[in-house]
Amino acid sequence: MACVISAISSNSGKTLLSLLLISWLKSINKTVQTFKVGPDYLDPQQLTAVSKKACRNLDLVLSGESWVKENFNHYGGLTDYSFVEGVMGLFDGIGSSSKGSTAELAKVLNLPVVLIVDARGKAASLAALIKGFREHDKELKIAGVVLNNVQTPRHEKILFEVLDQINIKSFGSLPLCKDLYLPARDLGLAPAHEILDLDIKVKKWTSIAKDYLDIESFRKLLLPPESNNKTVSFLPKKESGFMHPIAIAEDEAFHFRYQETKELLEDNGMPTITWKPLENELIPKEARGLIIPGGFPEQHAHQLSNSRISLNSIKIFSKKYPIYAECGGMMLLGESIFDIEGREYSMAGILPFKAKKGNLKIGYREATSKNKSPITTLGSKLIGHEFHRWEIINERYNSKINPLWDLKGWNMEIKNEGFCNHLIHASWVHLHWASSPLILENWKRSVMNKV
Repeated sequence: MACVISAISSNSGKTLLSLLLISWLKSINKTVQTFKVGPDYLDPQQLTAVSKKACRNLDLVLSGESWVKENFNHYGGLTDYSFVEGVMGLFDGIGSSSKGSTAELAKVLNLPVVLIVDARGKAASLAALIKGFREHDKELKIAGVVLNNVQTPRHEKILFEVLDQINIKSFGSLPLCKDLYLPARDLGLAPAHEILDLDIKVKKWTSIAKDYLDIESFRKLLLPPESNNKTVSFLPKKESGFMHPIAIAEDEAFHFRYQETKELLEDNGMPTITWKPLENELIPKEARGLIIPGGFPEQHAHQLSNSRISLNSIKIFSKKYPIYAECGGMMLLGESIFDIEGREYSMAGILPFKAKKGNLKIGYREATSKNKSPITTLGSKLIGHEFHRWEIINERYNSKINPLWDLKGWNMEIKNEGFCNHLIHASWVHLHWASSPLILENWKRSVMNKV
């Protein structure tokens, strides 16, 4: 009943193995539902691009155990095959714990684990490494190992003998070659739209999967869970006469979004419309709310700054209808962005701050709202995730813009964060709307109040 692709550590080849398996399955005309552990946006984009089916996040911290189980069993059972790609190393969770880790999710879903191991520089020591992972948590079932970056046939023979000695099954051995290189950015893999010649790559990945992986074993491991074919309860569809479109910024600058957000809106009287700020266009006139997700606006700061129609449209819209902006989306609402080279470009100027490159901020956050926004009320408590390198400078509040909430998380003091008023919610924190019903209820109320 499906499996989890995990690893010893980050950058070991989890997404690479996932892409190889998807490419092979698509080559034999099979459908596959992929899932990603945790709050990641970039890896799921790549899995979605190749599978042609939206990858779905499974996050025990953001969404809870019941939501994760229902999501996996429903969507995983609607296709010919399914599997879960893990996050970081197998046991890596919040801080020094395994809370929210791939291991915790594998146990919750009762799925076997396939480890992909970077084999560079390894021989007999591989045994100690794998045995340590196998014995660290006896409740986990490690089904076997895929070796990555194997350098020569001699190296492969040594590693296979090592695995035989500790009774660990090998599911394949991937060579060190340029066809298996995946480009990366400072927050992880490059966005899917930056992959050149994807169709050519998929053909190569298909061939590599057939030549270097134990396809027959994976055919059994990737069988889907049994689907109940029922409507999932966390995406309730409420019939009503309410029908007001929501514009969502979607282009190469803004693309960090969970699949369920659109589904949730559309099932509750809020059909979504794509808006492309980089194309210097007006927000669609029929829109009654605007969502600006995260992304990499700093990489497109010059083009965004020149998109005066887009920026002026946001200014006008912000005075009439609710706006939800997170991370990079919030940066668009500020006065200016300093790009990667440190050049400053003006933005919408709705919120009183500038954004420049800073230190990496990452981790789950518990947020307690201090003021009302389109999705919160005073005292609302939500769980979100923060992941960014840009930081805010010269921020200030006034009679029109209030501080949004207090944040706390592992190894950090409680801090004030975000900007809001009754029409604006702007924060570094990414939220998972589908697992927090109050977000939708408050958003819907904000939209209705402005109609």
